[in-house]
Amino acid sequence: MTTIPTPHAATVASALPYAMPRCRNAQLALFALRRMGAFGLNDAQVAHGFVGAFGESFRRPLILMRVLMAELADTAALPIAIAPCCCGRVTPAEHAVLTALNRADTAPDTARLLLADLLGTRRIDGVLASASAVAQAFADAGRPIAG
Repeated sequence: MTTIPTPHAATVASALPYAMPRCRNAQLALFALRRMGAFGLNDAQVAHGFVGAFGESFRRPLILMRVLMAELADTAALPIAIAPCCCGRVTPAEHAVLTALNRADTAPDTARLLLADLLGTRRIDGVLASASAVAQAFADAGRPIAG
């Protein structure tokens, strides 16, 4: 039996080409990205998720994630597409941010190019520094963001 793909399925596949990351820490960062992007930097569900993940040392990763989101919003010359929190797939923009978080410390040139392409500008030093700080905060807490 064969199924004929509907135009809707093709649209979803092109808008959400990447699978959800397997790394639980990357999923947490993606959750924060989506919630803060949709509901603001002070979203209570993000704070609750970080308390559950990091315990008493949740403040540093949470504040740095807020800084990263503010930097992304201030620097972006192009729209950044984010999917709803319940979505099991990842947009190209979300994938770029997660990859930049993964490579901010190990391959900063790659992270710089990804962020510059995503944001549509070459002046991304603040965003790159924030991404590096978020990645370091996750790693210091024993939750490194893997690809």
